[in-house]
Amino acid sequence: MEEHHHIEAAYQLCDRALARERRSNDSPFVGHAHGVAKIVAQEFCLPPSAVCAVLLHEATRKHPELLIEVKRCFAPEVYSMVLGLNRISTINPNDTRLQAENYRKLIVAYSTDPVVVLIKLADRLEVMRSLSFFPKSQQLRKATETLMLYAPLAHQLGLYSLKSELEDLSFKYSEPDDFKKITSKLKATVGEREQALASFVAPIEAELKRTGYAYELKSRTKTAYSIWKKMQAQQVAFEGVYDILAIRIILDTPPDKTEEDKRCWQVYSIVTNLFTPDTNRLRDWITKPKPNGYESLHGTVSDERGRVVEVQIRSRRMDAMAESGMAAHWSYKGLKRNEFIQEWLDRLKGLLQSDLSPDSETIQFFSQFKINEVFVFTPVGDLRRLPAGATVLDFAFDIHSNLGLRCSGAKIQNRVVSIREKLQTGDVVEIITSKNQRPSADWLHIVTINKAKSKIRQKLREYEGKKELLGRELLERRMKNWKMELNEEVVSQLLRHFKLKNINDLYAALGQDEIAIDKIKELLERPRQEPEHKLREEVSHPSKSNPNGDYLVIDPKLGQLSYKLAKCCNPEQGDEVFGFVTAKEGIKLHRTSCPNAQRLYDKYHYRIIPVQWKTRGSPALGQG
Repeated sequence: MEEHHHIEAAYQLCDRALARERRSNDSPFVGHAHGVAKIVAQEFCLPPSAVCAVLLHEATRKHPELLIEVKRCFAPEVYSMVLGLNRISTINPNDTRLQAENYRKLIVAYSTDPVVVLIKLADRLEVMRSLSFFPKSQQLRKATETLMLYAPLAHQLGLYSLKSELEDLSFKYSEPDDFKKITSKLKATVGEREQALASFVAPIEAELKRTGYAYELKSRTKTAYSIWKKMQAQQVAFEGVYDILAIRIILDTPPDKTEEDKRCWQVYSIVTNLFTPDTNRLRDWITKPKPNGYESLHGTVSDERGRVVEVQIRSRRMDAMAESGMAAHWSYKGLKRNEFIQEWLDRLKGLLQSDLSPDSETIQFFSQFKINEVFVFTPVGDLRRLPAGATVLDFAFDIHSNLGLRCSGAKIQNRVVSIREKLQTGDVVEIITSKNQRPSADWLHIVTINKAKSKIRQKLREYEGKKELLGRELLERRMKNWKMELNEEVVSQLLRHFKLKNINDLYAALGQDEIAIDKIKELLERPRQEPEHKLREEVSHPSKSNPNGDYLVIDPKLGQLSYKLAKCCNPEQGDEVFGFVTAKEGIKLHRTSCPNAQRLYDKYHYRIIPVQWKTRGSPALGQG
């Protein structure tokens, strides 16, 4: 009684809200809501809460202010279904054919309750049954949406009759001339087909019973849309479609793979002994199952009159796998399949095959299972699919790299947000750009997609290269003006002082004004004042650096000693100098006023040798 009361309340609210709404043919719009509710209750056999959700969805979609009343007066699961249906109703694909898989995912993403998908299918079925009410321009668009989005969902759920009806209704409006031709031929040949099926099935069943096989036999005629697809794919006329008639033999076998295969082949032998097989059309997916796990024997046979029937032979396990497992029919027909949707809808199919009252485990599954993607729209309605956690900056790069490089923010539902804003499914995003915007290394922590990271790194390298070139030209020009040499020792001194790893880092820092060029000059000139005093002290008091008191005496003839004059300061005889032991060039003599003196003294004190020029009466080289 309480459920009946809730449905009655939902009808009253719906009728009140939609009293003035009209359909395209000027009929009351409330008729659509009543029609969907009827399909949900009588054809889909969904619970009363689903019927309430249908009526309340149509009311609140037109009048969202009524959501407050719905939340207050109806159960939480009803309110949740209404919100899911309202969000799905906002989907308005620009070109369904180009992004059908993304739109199907979006429908699932909006369906927090599994029954929402079924209600939406019922809604679409009512629309397609009433499509004559719509203008021709809308008829074609809705027919295309149905073929691309809703028929595949119905098929994967195992709602094959619904799938076939949606396809044929879509075909009727998308290709009206071809639809009329095929349906006319099907009507004209219905008696012939029934007779042909009977002539095929009777001897097969008689032989299966005689040999003791336990089986189930199903027969069917292809739908108008399926026949048309075959005609298009094979470029043949109606009469050239071989498998308009088909039967499926499902065998009850022991749970043993070897025994299953053996019996399937035995039944195939029975069929081919009775009728002529077309060996070119034999498909053995038992010996070698398809990559998605599908197992079955498919063959085509003909009788003495040339009538053709497709025969499928499989075990009960194989049939269950094909219908409910990873080899769902729409998947093995070659359509793209997403693993998440497969698991999500397989659970939903199990729910449909039960009493349609979700247990706590099923509810928990659907509430906790998250899609690891977000689906957002451009201002013109194009759908973009991004990983969960994607930001405004990701979205900009996903549209175009140049847009990403100039992105400074975005508008989401008329709200201005930063490039760091994380996107939610259903957002409509308008990118804001600036001609002065430049990527920074921090952007690498904002984006999540590899395309964006790669482009940002590329641009950063380009900017760094330009800054390095600018810094190098600046330093080399100033060093020349200062009459200083940019040698290895000078570079080492600068890198050590500024704590940089290599010369390119120094150039980049100069190019980006992180290091002032005047600081370079100040640093290089500083040693002229201090080391001269220290090194003079070392020369005057050699025992400070050499406990034995020895020092090197330089022969003014520069004849037989292994030393060189340093080019950085070019010492001459009589100058106050010191010796520096190098790794490969022996001893180098530097003035005590050399620009590099302080660095050498500080860093390589142990390699400095006190020296003096040889004068009359001084000891010979090597003497103390």
